[in-house]
Amino acid sequence: MIIGAPLEIVIASGKGGTGKSTISSSLILYLYRKGYKIVAADADAEAPNLHLLFNVSSWDRVDEYSDAYIAEIDYSRCDMCGECVKTCPFDAIKIVDGKYFIDPTICEGCSTCSLACPRKAIRRRRVVRGRVMIGRTEYGFPIVSASIEPGRPNSGKLVTEVKNRAREIAGRESIIVLDAAAGIGCQVISAFTGASLAILVAEPTPAGLSNLIRVHEIAKHFNLPSALIINKSDLDEDYAEKIIRYAEEENIDFLGKIPYDNTVPLSMTYMRPVTEFSPDSPASKALMKIFDVVEERIIRDFDRWRRAHKPSKPSIYRPILIKPGEII
Repeated sequence: MIIGAPLEIVIASGKGGTGKSTISSSLILYLYRKGYKIVAADADAEAPNLHLLFNVSSWDRVDEYSDAYIAEIDYSRCDMCGECVKTCPFDAIKIVDGKYFIDPTICEGCSTCSLACPRKAIRRRRVVRGRVMIGRTEYGFPIVSASIEPGRPNSGKLVTEVKNRAREIAGRESIIVLDAAAGIGCQVISAFTGASLAILVAEPTPAGLSNLIRVHEIAKHFNLPSALIINKSDLDEDYAEKIIRYAEEENIDFLGKIPYDNTVPLSMTYMRPVTEFSPDSPASKALMKIFDVVEERIIRDFDRWRRAHKPSKPSIYRPILIKPGEII
């Protein structure tokens, strides 16, 4: 454990459908029943689902998050000159019913159109970007989640707000488990920022390895020590071994394998972590063995584990920048 600060564990993967939420929910329940002070945090504001696995249907607190703007036209001033259309970098302005209309689902509130308008007919208006929800599961531990409004950008900022709320609740010497979004976008970057470690989840396929490499580059960028779980490992045992070799080469701590198990999707329909729904299923037994390793090897002696698996130096991550209208 980190003395005086919460331990933040991010469960991440370079793609969707690898089993992050399955692993996150079961790990949270495991640690809570071991006596740790736990806060569950859903770090996917675009498609939050961690609360579903804990059967949370209502929230104790829902706060609007309003840091975004959209542009609006004052038609009493607009003379239809069209300068706004020419300058909008997002193509958010169209003619509807003979008037210029700013599509609120596309507009990002950048102010370019209002600066270009010679009649000063365009102004910005603050809008709700999304909502941050705080509740408590039937098991007793708190959960923090968020949901972004359709069409609103910058979901990573909502994830940062989820983390801030989780830290406020957790206090010192607690464990925050973050169920990250799929991929390597801004939500994942926000989840990794300031975290203690990353547990990466991969499938034994070429795409699984490729996406593992991508998300591990993000972890290295933030100088995070990483561990690995291979889910659905029996889909291709040979490829699972290839992924393990990659982990060894990159000093990623391999925690174990989980076999493909039809009980997992069934547990989701009953809104229960699989280890709670069917403790004797193959996946549940594998998960419990992995969690024993997590507790013994990582949580109980985190400083030693961090020194052993911390990247030798931060990796500089350089994203590919695509300008509006550019095709690659």
